[in-house]
Amino acid sequence: MTLRNRELAALLTVGLLTAMGFATVYIALSSVISAASLTYALIFVALYLAAHLVARRTVPDADPYLLPMAALLTAIGVTEIYRLGPSNAFRQGLWIVIGVAAFAATLFWLRHDYRVLERYKYVFGVTAIFLLFLPLTPGIGETINGSRLWVHVGSLQFQPGELGKIALIVFLAAYLREKREVLAQGKLKAWGPLLVIWGGAMLVLLATDDLGSALLYYGIFLAMLYVATARLSFVAVALGLFLVGSFAISRTTPHVQERVNVWLDPYKYLHTSGYQILQSLYSIAHGGVGGTGLGRGIVTSPGGVQVVPDLNTDFIYSALAQELGLIGAAALLLLYMGFVLRGFQVALKSTDGFSKLLAAGLSFSFAFQTFVIVGGITRVIPLTGITLPFVSYGGSSVVANFLLVAGLMLVSNRANREEAGA
Repeated sequence: MTLRNRELAALLTVGLLTAMGFATVYIALSSVISAASLTYALIFVALYLAAHLVARRTVPDADPYLLPMAALLTAIGVTEIYRLGPSNAFRQGLWIVIGVAAFAATLFWLRHDYRVLERYKYVFGVTAIFLLFLPLTPGIGETINGSRLWVHVGSLQFQPGELGKIALIVFLAAYLREKREVLAQGKLKAWGPLLVIWGGAMLVLLATDDLGSALLYYGIFLAMLYVATARLSFVAVALGLFLVGSFAISRTTPHVQERVNVWLDPYKYLHTSGYQILQSLYSIAHGGVGGTGLGRGIVTSPGGVQVVPDLNTDFIYSALAQELGLIGAAALLLLYMGFVLRGFQVALKSTDGFSKLLAAGLSFSFAFQTFVIVGGITRVIPLTGITLPFVSYGGSSVVANFLLVAGLMLVSNRANREEAGA
């Protein structure tokens, strides 16, 4: 079976699972068996078949499982979002359509040679900085839940930092590929732009009051630095700088300090800032091993108020853990692990430095973002406000992650063709 036929078979399987899951939720909520329960599933299948046809045309030798795994994650997300609020599910569906369109456009645009991006590394670097600090612009920047990460233009609201993350990875892949030998020798001259990144991460933390974004961006930098230089000592020093800077800033930033205090002892803040994380932990515990079943979890009070605030965005994992149980939540994490594993396999297969660093950076950012949000929800680390990739409600995150999948498939296509001697 060819690679694209494997992809098609996997997508059809995902479509069947989506139909079953959505029908289960629809019937649980409405207590009616209706053909309408299959509407979302049919639209979903048609959308991903279109994405498959684009991949078959542009990247015929790409990894056959990246797109199906992304499809399954979006299916899980939009199904649970529908369970929490049908209107939000419709908007999330529109963003998935936009994300697939961005995925297709990227494949068509860069199908001949994506390495042309390397020539514009400083453009991507400046773009990343611009997008990260865009929410600070008076008039369009918006603070939500204590963090200034959003831009509001008319009826459109989005997080520019999600796209800034992709631009940062492209810049680091190109810059580290060019300077890796100089960096490995420890010459200070080449460290200038990288020290700027450290300073930028500290500024992001100070200006936006968001530990999660600063941690994510800096974590990407550290991972790619290690891949480029294989010097663990560099990573240790850079991590030490981040910890020192974060501690110093947290002492002067009330919102960040509050997140740390709640992480250490949420019961002390039971009726204030600790309420959300505690309710989330109760929700996860209520699911037990097997879960309550899709559509059967306790997500609202008798008055219709969500038991866990922001359940469809920051805390959607706790809703899934309640309704799918430990087994389902573990399966979801294994799906994320499978996606990351395929991404790192793409990096290992790549023969040129830029491709290897690009695939490694994209894969690590996906993995680390998942860890940061799930770790925050389960109190492994302080809670942050970033999204669970493909699953949480949010358009900018969905579009950025589809661009990530496109990047991995472009690198994979080239690596597999080179391996086959084409």
